Amino acid sequence: MDFDDTPQEAAWRSEVRSFLERHREELGSRRSDRNADREVARARQATLYDAGFVGVTWPVEAGGRGGTPMQQAIIDQELARLGIPPLVNLIGIGMCGPTVMAHGSDDQKQRYLRRLLRADDIWCQLFSEPAAGSDLAALRTRAVRGADGDWRVNGQKVWTTGAHLSDYGILLTRTDPDVPKHRGLTMFVVDMKTPGVTVRPLRQMSGGAEFNEVFFDDVVIPDAERLGDVGDGWRVALTTLMSERLSLGGGGTDIGIGPEAVARHVADHLDALPPDRQVLARQELGRAYVAALGSRYTGYRQLSKLSRGEFPGPEASAGKLASTRTARDLADLAVRVLGADARVATTRDGSGLWQELQAGLPGMAIAGGTDQVLRNIIGERVLGLPAEPRADKGVTFRESLAAERTKP
Repeated sequence: MDFDDTPQEAAWRSEVRSFLERHREELGSRRSDRNADREVARARQATLYDAGFVGVTWPVEAGGRGGTPMQQAIIDQELARLGIPPLVNLIGIGMCGPTVMAHGSDDQKQRYLRRLLRADDIWCQLFSEPAAGSDLAALRTRAVRGADGDWRVNGQKVWTTGAHLSDYGILLTRTDPDVPKHRGLTMFVVDMKTPGVTVRPLRQMSGGAEFNEVFFDDVVIPDAERLGDVGDGWRVALTTLMSERLSLGGGGTDIGIGPEAVARHVADHLDALPPDRQVLARQELGRAYVAALGSRYTGYRQLSKLSRGEFPGPEASAGKLASTRTARDLADLAVRVLGADARVATTRDGSGLWQELQAGLPGMAIAGGTDQVLRNIIGERVLGLPAEPRADKGVTFRESLAAERTKP
């Protein structure tokens, strides 16, 4: 593992840091941005894009600058270091955009990609359903092609992050139920303002409502908005899922709150605890702190590979799995030490109230692949364990539904 920037990376880091520090007031902070509206967030992303700091790895013809993954990682690290809020269109940049680039038509790329990078349009990812979460290929939202060539969509999606803010989404549908479930899928771009699209926010225990359920009632989507071939939606979706794993897998930045911030917080309040609780709190902090550093250095391993021009291996899945657990442990410890004051106390980096952070972090065990899915990936593809048995292998989706209905 190489902890030092190359001369080229050091020069790039200096350029990024200099720009961010000059525009720090304009870009805002997590503390001041907690209640900012989305137009402020759009303007921030546009400022960063115009400076060349959004979509760095994207091709120039797609609106990027043809840079390296390491350049983008350095930008992410510097944004985190200064406490600048994350980009408002992270899902669009990390998941939807790469899918459009890989499978969209030239017309779609021209219409969507540059506007996505500037946050002129916000995007969401419409995958999960009430009966198809971890088993995405079991989705039931139907798209039926009409005589005019357009598609009529009916169904429901759930846990869609940012759908209430989005202008567009990538939508995975079932277009043929008479083939095995992984084959009869097709992906589309959908305008979220299309008649028949209904978005209902889901209130979380943290008090926020970033997730949504989305209903499609006879929503008409032109065939020109299809991504990839009819029936090839699973292959298209894999592009999205791999991009999602990489964007959430860690690159030396922390999920949730960093261990140093928690350590300072705990240290500030340890004296108020009874002696026996102080001992336990110190032990818990030590264990969680070491685990957090392990996750961070796993991210550095990924960055070292990117810096050498290599493709990262299982570090993304392993890093995301470990980081979510550690982030929850750190936030839980901080809240328990602070006690009732956690309802009003703000983290030192301004990322939110301690209690809100603790309540929101369990969602990270679902976002970007559930913990159970990631364990399966690591078990099968890293450890070489046998794949889980599949009762629906070799049968059509319609047959699998019929078998499910007859279960006692």
